[in-house]
Amino acid sequence: MSTKDHWESVYASKPETELSWTQPDPHLSLSLIAEICPTGSVIDVGGGTSLLAGKLLDRGYSVAVLDISESAVTKGRERLGPKASMVHWIVADVTASPDLGSFDVWHDRAVFHFLTNQADRAAYVTLLNRTVSAGRHAVISTFAPDGPEKCSGLDVQRYSGLTLSAELGSSFVLLKSVLETHWTPGGKPQSFQYSVFRRV
Repeated sequence: MSTKDHWESVYASKPETELSWTQPDPHLSLSLIAEICPTGSVIDVGGGTSLLAGKLLDRGYSVAVLDISESAVTKGRERLGPKASMVHWIVADVTASPDLGSFDVWHDRAVFHFLTNQADRAAYVTLLNRTVSAGRHAVISTFAPDGPEKCSGLDVQRYSGLTLSAELGSSFVLLKSVLETHWTPGGKPQSFQYSVFRRV
C-alpha cells in the first residue's frame, strides 16, 4: 500500500475520536506561531483535520493547509463551513516536491516523524528550504525521544530539538524546543517536542 493510500484509508475509515493525534485545542502551536509571527501567512503541513486553520483565521492569519489525504482535507473543509473558502487547501505529498509558494511560518505537527526513509527526509528539507525564506520560521513537532515508536501502524523516528536541527541542516537555526504531553482521545499520554527554527 502506498503512503497516500494508507492515509486515505485511515481518514476515510475512522472518526477523529479514534485518531490518536486528534487535538481539541492546538494551544501550543498557536502560542509558538504568535510568538515568532504575530501576523502573516502560515502553512499547516499535515493539517487536514486539525483545528489550527480555523484558529489561525480567527487571529487574522493567511492560511494554507497541506495534507496527503483528500479525505482529511474534505473533513477539514466541512468542519470550517463557510470559512473554508478562506483557506488554500493543498492535497499533496511533501516528499514529492509540490510547488507551494512561500510562507512566513511552516507548521508541521506529526508529519516529519513518519519520514523514516532518508531520501524522504531530504526531499522534505529541500521543500522546506524552498518555501521558507531567510528571516522566516518553521515550527515542527515530532514525537520526543521518549515518545511512541509507532503510530497508525507505521514506524516513526523520534527527535529532540537538537537531533531535529541536525536533520534540517545549517539553513535553519534552532531557537527553542518545548516538550508537551499529548493525551490521545483514548486517554493515553504521548510525549511530543515542538521545535522553533529561523531560516538563515
